[in-house]
Amino acid sequence: MANVIVAGVVALILGVSITYIVKAKKAGVKCVGCPAGGTCSGNCNGNCSGCHSDADV
Repeated sequence: MANVIVAGVVALILGVSITYIVKAKKAGVKCVGCPAGGTCSGNCNGNCSGCHSDADV
């Protein structure tokens, strides 16, 4: 019974995460986890400190 509950919680977390990412991508966010994701140039290369709309490299 405990395995079913754990599997349900994991499935719920995955579902919410996927929904969040899909909504963010539809809204035009280039770096989903970046605090400046809405204004990010998309050239982060995994480093969100470089995501500034005025610092296009």
